[in-house]
Amino acid sequence: MSLTHISVRGAREHNLKGVDIDIPRDTLTVITGLSGSGKSSLAFDTIYAEGQRRYVESLSAYARQFLEMMQKPDVDHIEGLSPAISIEQKTTSRNPRSTVATVTEIYDYMRLLWARIGIPYSPATGLPISAQTVSQMVDRVLALPEGTRLMLLAPVVRGRKGEYRKELAEWQKAGFQRVRIDGETHLIEEAPALDKKYKHDIEVVVDRLVVGGEIATRLAESFEAALKLADGLAYVDLVDGVVPGREQDVADAGAMKGAGIPPNRIVFSEKFACPVSGFTIAEIEPRLFSFNAPQGACPACDGLGERLEFDRDLVVPNHDLSIKKGAVVPWAKSNPPSPYYMQVLGSLARAFDFKLDVPWKDLTPEHQDIILHGTKGKPVTLTFVDGRKSYDVKKPFEGVIGNLNRRLLQTESAWMREELSKYQAAHACETCGGARLKPEALAVKVAGATISSVTRLSVVDALAWYKALPEQFTGQQAEIARAILKEIDERLGFLNNVGLDYLNLDRTSGTLSGGESQRIRLASQIGSGLSGVLYVLDEPSIGLHQRDNDMLLATLRRLRDLGNTVLVVEHDEDAIRTADYVIDMGPGAGVHGGEIVAHGPLKKLLKAKGSVTADYLNGTREVPVPAKRRKGNGKKLTVHNATANNLTGVTASIPLGTFTCVTGVSGSGKSSFTIDTLYAAAARALNGARVLAGKHDRITGLEHCDKVIDIDQSPIGRTPRSNPATYTGAFTNIRDWFAGLPEAQARGYKPGRFSFNVKGGRCEACQGDGLLKIEMHFLPDVYVTCDVCHGARYNRETLEVKFKGKSIADVLDMTVEDAVEFFKAVPSIREKMAMLAEVGLGYVKVGQQATTLSGGEAQRVKLAKELARRSTGQTLYILDEPTTGLHFEDVRKLLEVLHALVEQGNTVVVIEHNLDVIKTADWVLDLGPEGGVKGGEVVAEGTPEKVAKEPRSFTGRYLAPLLEKRTLVAAE
Repeated sequence: MSLTHISVRGAREHNLKGVDIDIPRDTLTVITGLSGSGKSSLAFDTIYAEGQRRYVESLSAYARQFLEMMQKPDVDHIEGLSPAISIEQKTTSRNPRSTVATVTEIYDYMRLLWARIGIPYSPATGLPISAQTVSQMVDRVLALPEGTRLMLLAPVVRGRKGEYRKELAEWQKAGFQRVRIDGETHLIEEAPALDKKYKHDIEVVVDRLVVGGEIATRLAESFEAALKLADGLAYVDLVDGVVPGREQDVADAGAMKGAGIPPNRIVFSEKFACPVSGFTIAEIEPRLFSFNAPQGACPACDGLGERLEFDRDLVVPNHDLSIKKGAVVPWAKSNPPSPYYMQVLGSLARAFDFKLDVPWKDLTPEHQDIILHGTKGKPVTLTFVDGRKSYDVKKPFEGVIGNLNRRLLQTESAWMREELSKYQAAHACETCGGARLKPEALAVKVAGATISSVTRLSVVDALAWYKALPEQFTGQQAEIARAILKEIDERLGFLNNVGLDYLNLDRTSGTLSGGESQRIRLASQIGSGLSGVLYVLDEPSIGLHQRDNDMLLATLRRLRDLGNTVLVVEHDEDAIRTADYVIDMGPGAGVHGGEIVAHGPLKKLLKAKGSVTADYLNGTREVPVPAKRRKGNGKKLTVHNATANNLTGVTASIPLGTFTCVTGVSGSGKSSFTIDTLYAAAARALNGARVLAGKHDRITGLEHCDKVIDIDQSPIGRTPRSNPATYTGAFTNIRDWFAGLPEAQARGYKPGRFSFNVKGGRCEACQGDGLLKIEMHFLPDVYVTCDVCHGARYNRETLEVKFKGKSIADVLDMTVEDAVEFFKAVPSIREKMAMLAEVGLGYVKVGQQATTLSGGEAQRVKLAKELARRSTGQTLYILDEPTTGLHFEDVRKLLEVLHALVEQGNTVVVIEHNLDVIKTADWVLDLGPEGGVKGGEVVAEGTPEKVAKEPRSFTGRYLAPLLEKRTLVAAE
C-alpha cells in the first residue's frame, strides 16, 4: 500500500477531525472544498510538514541547525511519503536586487554568455576594443610629458581575502623589493600581516621611472615582467598630478569613485583597451556583469538601478492649492511654522513677477521650476522682516528641493530623515540609466546587444532573441554558446509555459503577485527535472486568465509525468476536472469542516451526495446571472491618457453606482490602470494620501465620490497578537463591555485589564502569548502551552470576570458565528461580528492569529471592517481579485455583499478573472489583447453581453457560453 499510495491516518491538525485518506502516488491530486474546510491543514500542515520534517531529520545534526524544521503534525501516522517541496503563494523576495532573471538563474547563464563570447566596444569610437601589445603600452607611456615620474605596478591581488605570506616571500625571492598593499607602499620585508577575513588589493612595484631619454627598452622589459606577474594586467601610476584628459575626474568626486580607477592611474591590459580614449576593461569575467558585486555594480546606485530623489509631485501634491494655502507641503508643514520660508517665497514672487495666491497649476512652468529648483546660481534679492526691521540679502536661491536635499545631508536626526523621506520617490539612476551596471559591463555586447538591454525584454521576446542567436555565431563562439543557450532556452520555455510570457526579465521580485511568484518557482522546479518528489501547491491558478490556465495545467501534468506526486489545493473548475484524483473537504468551514466529503476520480465526485463542490460542477447550484444590469447614477469616473507601465494612452470610463469588473489576460495592464493609476490618483485627491500615481493626464468625476478604499490581500497584521477582533475594532468594544460588568467595576478593572498586550490583566509567565517558545537548536523550536494560564493568555483574576459564564479568553476562542449569537444584546460588538459572518468568515475564531489567515481571508476581514462603517453611498471601493482562495459557494456569498454595497449607491471596482464574478457585473472593462508590450489597450467595454460579442476579447470568448445559458433582460 505504501508504495502506491500516501496513507494518512488520524490527521487532527487545526480543524481536521481524525482524517484518514489514501492518496495515489505519481498522480495529479486536487484538494478542494469550502474556504476554511481544512484543505491547507491536510495538504500543507500535515502531509507537506511531515514529508519535509522526515527529510530534514535524515540530515546530520550540524546541517539541521541551519534549516528551518517544521513542527511534527498532529497525526497518528503517514506512510508512502517522498521528500516534499512546497510551492506557496508567498512573494519570492522583497529584495530590490532580486529579479525574474536572477530568481530563475537565467541571469547567471547570461553573465557567463556575455563573459565568454561578448565583444567589448569602445564608448568613444563605437568600435570593437582590441588587445594591447607591449609596444603599444610603451608608446602610450612615452607620450606622457617629459619628466613625468611614474611607478609601474603589477596588480597581483584584486579584492580577494587571504594572508598572502607565501606569495610575498616568492615575490621577494624573484627580486622585487616593494609592494603596495591596500594603497600603502611597503618594503616587502616590512609588509604588515594581513587579516585573512578581509579583502585586499596588492600590487608589486615592478619599476620606478621618469619619462624621457632612452627608457623604451627598460620599459618594455618591465611591462613584460608586470604582465607575466599579474596575468596580463599592468598599472602605471603617475607620482605627481593626474593622467592628461582625466582632470574632470578630480573635480567630480562621484566620477572618481564611479570609475573605480584613480585619476593618476593608466590601466594596461594584454586583453582589451581602446587606443583612442584609453577606455580599458581589465578582465571580462561573469562577475563584471553582476549588479550584486562591486566589480560590476553601477557605483552611483550600487546596482539598484534607481535612486531615491525628492519628487515634485510629492512636494506639491495638490496642484489646485496656492502657495499661500500650503501647496508646497514640506515648507507649509514645518514645525513650528516658519515665517522665513514665506518671506523667501514672497521675495521670489516680487523678483520674478508671480503671485502667491494663485493655484499652483496656474503658475508658469518657469516659475514652478524656480520655486522647486532655485535660480541655478543666479543671485536674487531676498527681503526678510525681523521684528520692525527689514533687510535685504542678495544670494542665489537653492530651491525647495535643493533645501530638502541640504537638510537631509546635514541632519543627524532619525526623525527628520524619516519625515523628509516622505517626499522622496525612486527614480532611474542617471549614471547607468537604470541598467544597474558599470560602463565597462555595458561596453560588452553579444550580437550588438548589451546584457542590460536583453534583460529588459519580456520572456516571449527574449525567447525569440535567443532562438535567432546561433545563426550569428561561427566556429569557436558557436561551440562555447551551445551549452549556455540550451540552459537559457529551457528556463525561458518553462516561464512561457506557466503563463508568464509577459514578464520582463528585469522585473523586481517584490512587484510580483503571489500567483506570479508561485508560478516562477514552479517553472524552476520543472527545470530541476527531479522525480519521486511530492510537490504541494497552493492555488497556482491565482491571477491567471482562463486562456492561460490550460498552459498551467499542462505544466502540472508534466511535473506528474516526470514521476512526481503533485498535490494541489485549488478551487478552479478546470483544475478539478483535469485532476486524476479529487478530495473534497467539508461539509462546512472551520468547526463545521475538517472531514472528507468525497474522494476519488472526477466521475465518482460528481455522484457524491452532500458535496457542495459536486453541486456546482453538476450545475444543480450556480452563481445566478442578474436579471437586469444597473445603469448607474448617470455620473462616471474617466481616466484620461493613462500610460503607466504597459498602458498605451488608455482613456476609459467607469459608471458610478455600478459593479464594474476590470478584466484581461495576465499582464494586460489591469493593475496598472486600476491600482497604480485610478486608486493612487483618487487616494491623493480624496484621502490626501502621499502616493505617486501612474502617468496620466487627469481623472474627471472624482468630485462625485467622497472617499476611496482599496481592499487588498496584504496581511491584517504581521504578529500573532493581531487578530480579526483587534483589526475590526471589535476587541475594543469587547474589552469595554467586560470592564463595564459589575464584577469588573467592583474590582476597579479598566478596559486595559482585558488586553493581552499590556501588563495588568495578561499572564506574565508567557506575556500574553499563551505559548512559550523553547529553542531546540538542531531540532525544530518547540512551542509549549503556558503552564500558568494553560493557553488562556490572561491571569486568574482577569478570567474570574465572566459574562454569561464566559471569560474574555472564552470569547476570543469562539467562532465568529457563535460570537454573533453570544453578543446579540450588544449592538456595537454584534454588528462587527455579523459583518465578518456575512463575508463568509463565520468559521474563523474571534481571536485567531492574523499570521494563520490566508490572503483571501485577510481581504475579507478588511472588507468586513469597511462594511461595518456607516456607508455614505458615495464611496469608491477597489478590490484586487477578491475571489482568491474562495470556493464557488463562498464566491456567491461574497457577491451578495459586494452587490449590497452597490445597492447603497457606492461604486465597486474589482480586478477579476473569475467568470462567475464577471457575468454578474454591470460594466466590464476588458484590457489586452495580450500581456506585456502586446497589451495595455482597451479591447472592449460595456455590459458583459457586449464584451462577449467582441471578437478580439479573450474574456468575451469564455464569457459567451455562460451568458447563452440564460436569457437576460439587458439594460436599455
